[in-house]
Amino acid sequence: MHALPYWRLSGYYFFYFAFIGAFSPYFGLYLQSLNFSAWDIGLLMSQMQLMRLFGPNLWGWLADRFGRRMAIIRLAAAIGLAGFLAFYWLDRLPGMLLAMAVLAFFWSAALPLVETLTFDHLREERGRYSRIRLWGSVGFILAVMGTGGLLDMAPPVGVLWVCTGILFGILGLALVLPEAPLVEHPRDGLSIGAILRQPRVKALMSACFMMSAAHGAFYVFYSIHLAGHGYSKTEVGGLWSLGVLAEILVFMLMNRLTLRFSLRAILLASFAAAVVRFLMMGWGVESVAIMVLVQLLHGLTFGAYHASAIAAVNQWFPGRAQARGQALYSSLSFGAGGLLGALISGWIWEPLGAGWTFSLGAGFALLGFVLIWGWVGGSAAVDAPARAKTSDPVQ
Repeated sequence: MHALPYWRLSGYYFFYFAFIGAFSPYFGLYLQSLNFSAWDIGLLMSQMQLMRLFGPNLWGWLADRFGRRMAIIRLAAAIGLAGFLAFYWLDRLPGMLLAMAVLAFFWSAALPLVETLTFDHLREERGRYSRIRLWGSVGFILAVMGTGGLLDMAPPVGVLWVCTGILFGILGLALVLPEAPLVEHPRDGLSIGAILRQPRVKALMSACFMMSAAHGAFYVFYSIHLAGHGYSKTEVGGLWSLGVLAEILVFMLMNRLTLRFSLRAILLASFAAAVVRFLMMGWGVESVAIMVLVQLLHGLTFGAYHASAIAAVNQWFPGRAQARGQALYSSLSFGAGGLLGALISGWIWEPLGAGWTFSLGAGFALLGFVLIWGWVGGSAAVDAPARAKTSDPVQ
């Protein structure tokens, strides 16, 4: 009987997303305190997306080729930590770019491999994925709230202290995560090229690219946007946490949602919510109530969207193609899409302002909606609601 290492997997997700919770909202504020321009901040933060273009595909190929997932996950944790420690001694753009690139290249390697590891441990209990993944959201909330509170009392360099501790936690969990036997699949012989030629796969990957591009300005400038309109760092942290609470609720309900609604319907709702969310984010910042609603919509624009997309990728890239499938999803969405969104937002933030920058994000989300509407459909795995007898969220 295969024992599920629930708490070790959950703990890894906890620390991995706690790092995002401390880093994404506040590292831009730290860079601002070093007098970097909006373009410099966008360029530096975009390294996280840029390295996701290359890192996951290389590591996914190595994992599929040699089957050494845990060795790569542990190496990534160790070198990612070493890269981050360099920030304590750097305050100029070239050195910061190099350190950020090293951190991002190795840090980005881990999550797609941990996703495939989790699904291999779950085997026929894939509906439990959301219950493991929600601990990442819990870690994010605790980190974003704790870091926000700390930075109300401490200088901006405090974000380095928090992130360092979290990266040590990631390394510790990576060292105790157990490998899972690779699950044999009847379609193991299907090539990556054949999978990528399927219209539904091309449409989903393109839509995921658009969703991440839509979030580019959010991840780089949302905290700066709020702080510029008088929100305290504790309030900024509270709004980030509210979004992740909505995300946790959706993760807890995903198994029920997929029994009632098709994957296509959930994705369409997520992209439609993103259009509304980014328009309100750009033009309604003066209203606390609107910002609360904006963050509640995160449950759809990330929680429902990500759980549906990653389950589809896990199903459509079977067997030994899974690591590369998850790597492609990470590279094309969080990598290429996030990079485009971050760079464009850094370029237009100062001349056009927040309203038009976030409106561009809404436009990206609208394009994603059109892709899902037109091409993700037409098969039972996508259009039919899940049967009650299965726990797989995309069956």
